[in-house]
Amino acid sequence: MSTTTSKRTLGGTALAAAGLLLPLLAAPPAEAAATRYEAEAATIVQGAAESNHTGYSGTGFVNGDNVVGSYVEFTVTAASAGTGQIAIRYSNGTTAGRPADLAVGGTVVSAARAFDATTDWNTWATSTLTTPVKAGSNKIRLTSTTTNGLPNLDYIDFTVTSSDTEAPTAPGRPSCSAITEDSLTLNWGAATDNVGVAAYDIYEHGNKFAEAAGTATTKNLTGLTARTTYNITVFARDAAGNVSSVSPIVDCTTLPSSDTTAPSAPGTLSTSGLTTNSVVLNWGTSTDNKAVTAYEVRSGSTVHKTVTGTPPATTTTLTGLACASPYTLDVVAKDTAGNVSPPSNTVTFTTPACATDGGVPSGIATVSTGWSIPWGTYWMPDGKTALVTERDSFKVFKVTPDGTRTQVGTVPGAVTTNGEGGLLGVAVDPKWATNHYVYVMHTASEGNRVARMTYDGSSLGGYTVLLQGIKKSRYHNGGRLAFGPDGYLYASTGEAQTPDLAQDKNSLNGKILRMTTDGKAAPGNPFGNYVYSYGHRNPQGLAFDGNGRLWEAEFGDSKKDELNLIKPGNNYGWPVCEGNCSTAGMTNPKKTWNVSEASPSGIAIVRNVIYMAALKGERLWRVPINGDTENLGTPTAYYVGTYGRLRSVTKVPGQDQLWLSTTNCDNNGGEPDGADKLFRISIT
Repeated sequence: MSTTTSKRTLGGTALAAAGLLLPLLAAPPAEAAATRYEAEAATIVQGAAESNHTGYSGTGFVNGDNVVGSYVEFTVTAASAGTGQIAIRYSNGTTAGRPADLAVGGTVVSAARAFDATTDWNTWATSTLTTPVKAGSNKIRLTSTTTNGLPNLDYIDFTVTSSDTEAPTAPGRPSCSAITEDSLTLNWGAATDNVGVAAYDIYEHGNKFAEAAGTATTKNLTGLTARTTYNITVFARDAAGNVSSVSPIVDCTTLPSSDTTAPSAPGTLSTSGLTTNSVVLNWGTSTDNKAVTAYEVRSGSTVHKTVTGTPPATTTTLTGLACASPYTLDVVAKDTAGNVSPPSNTVTFTTPACATDGGVPSGIATVSTGWSIPWGTYWMPDGKTALVTERDSFKVFKVTPDGTRTQVGTVPGAVTTNGEGGLLGVAVDPKWATNHYVYVMHTASEGNRVARMTYDGSSLGGYTVLLQGIKKSRYHNGGRLAFGPDGYLYASTGEAQTPDLAQDKNSLNGKILRMTTDGKAAPGNPFGNYVYSYGHRNPQGLAFDGNGRLWEAEFGDSKKDELNLIKPGNNYGWPVCEGNCSTAGMTNPKKTWNVSEASPSGIAIVRNVIYMAALKGERLWRVPINGDTENLGTPTAYYVGTYGRLRSVTKVPGQDQLWLSTTNCDNNGGEPDGADKLFRISIT
């Protein structure tokens, strides 16, 4: 079986990276040149690549076995969602037809498509059809439907046009019915579309929860947790990949469980294999009247790790421990109803001494209190003050090293999304001393923007929009700004809960953007537009290391959060990949975490060590870079559960120190306004 794909752009030089074509952006989609995918380099099942006839392209053609079910599968790339034209070049030297099912993305779009006789095996013909395709990777498979097998296949030419650019209307207000302890029925008003609604995507707190057919206005949601509130919204999308604005929100709470019996306490907890950053834990099995579904390793009320399975294991290696630090741990068991057992016995230990390379957090002190969702922090070039934004108040503050806070302005035109939008990142021009420019990224009425303002050291003014057209949504707005050593401004954008936008290089969403200080695409960008890298879900952390390399942290959906090394033109996988994958042409992250341990926002680098603030994980991750290589060392966690949700982490100029901010006043933190803080961390 062949598993690689060869591609050529007709009439031009091939553009390939790790086997994946990088589609050109110079021409509008309607005029894009066809991309050729040779059959001999596709995935072949029950057939072989041969070259014993004439007139073929490339190095040969595919001769399928004369059986039902033999197939050839091409993996093609669409720069944007739209209508794909597929031209299949084939020969059939028999007198009998050789029909085949043609499927795109697993759905048959042309059943028993005819491939009639072509006089002889050296005579080639072309069969062409059109079908909707999504942005990014699409699998096109031809499968024989008779014992005559497939025709000989030479190649397919693939072209995509985005003829339908109209998004569906927002679904009507959702409601919940038939609520039980572990299920509910979600109802919503039908969306409308100029062509037709293809599907509804159901989200819970920014993560895709379920999907329903475009003809449906109801969905039974199962496997829920008893006595739990689910915060639900609905999106509509059409076959071209256009996604509606979000529906209104509905909060639905499952009933209390009829099972009120907690599991028994886990058996004796013990430790072994202690290292500077890990320990092996073992405990005895807990019992339950129904079933134990998970064990939680805890320190007080802070959960360090959750062990699941059927049944869950009674041993685990707890990693990410801070060196030279004391720990007191116990284990509890949980059942499906959420009942929690009494704790096991506690174990106490201290991890061995730290390695000295790169330093470690050695002290933390409160700098400033009384904040409400501080989102972006950026130091002035002289290191005497920092600018800090508040997401929902749209205010910008000047903060001195001793914590004195002064409001210097409010960003005009900023709005919230009742989720993750608002006033987000801030950056200060490296030439501020002469031009007095600062930059903000914020949500506005039409979408997300990057804007420039003037700041004289006391007040903000002179608002100018540099870049707009970045789609917004309740969640997944990205928002971090950073200046690179090249003097250009980098911005992280989320895919606005429209995953296909991340693979669309014509879209500003799901990207790292690179621009000049007057809002133009920076020279040397890989696709001739603002896009520096793509395939991102919701990136919120950007930092440059001592070698000028850009590191990025981003939220995964439900599987893995990522820490990436960003290179121009690279595809970081979303939504095809979440975490590591083996898809050709997609760049794997350098480190991943379970979403319960991270949900990363800001990152900063001190002495060749990356520090990553975690929201849901409620900890600060320390991740060393191994010298000048692209490899990372073992991550370790600090302040687990101590300060709540951690948003921004920023290096203090000229010091081995970090400023760290919390986001406990947001919807997930639930703390009252004014409860957030800024901390100073010393690295020694």
